[in-house]
Amino acid sequence: MDIAERLRQLRETKKLSQGDIQRRTGLYRSYISRVEHGHAVPTIESLEKICQGLQVPMYQVFYEGENLPEAPIFSDGKSDWASRGKGHRFFMKLRRVLSHTAEPDRHLLLHLAAHLASAKRKTSR
Repeated sequence: MDIAERLRQLRETKKLSQGDIQRRTGLYRSYISRVEHGHAVPTIESLEKICQGLQVPMYQVFYEGENLPEAPIFSDGKSDWASRGKGHRFFMKLRRVLSHTAEPDRHLLLHLAAHLASAKRKTSR
C-alpha cells in the first residue's frame, strides 16, 4: 500500500490543492508535497490533520478495495456521532484534554459518563 499515493489521490478526487490542505490543517504545503511524493512519512497526528483537511475518515487512507466503504451505520440508523461535524470536534477536544489527565481520573470520568448514560436510558423509557 502506498499511503503517499493514496493521500494525493484523495486530495485530487476532492479537487483540492496542496495549498487548500495547508489552509485547512496548518501543515506547510511543502511538507504535504513531501508526504505525497514519499519523501516524508507523516506522524499519526499529521495524518489525522491531513484526513481532517480532506474530510475523510483515516481508514480510507489505508483501504485497498475498489469502492471505499462509508462510515459505519448503527442498528438505530445513525452514524457514529464522533465521525463528523460538532461531534467530531467535541471528541477531538476531549481526546486532547484526556491525554493530559492521570489514569485514575480517566477511569473516574468514564464511570461518571457510564452512570449518566445509564440514568438517561432509565428516564427515557
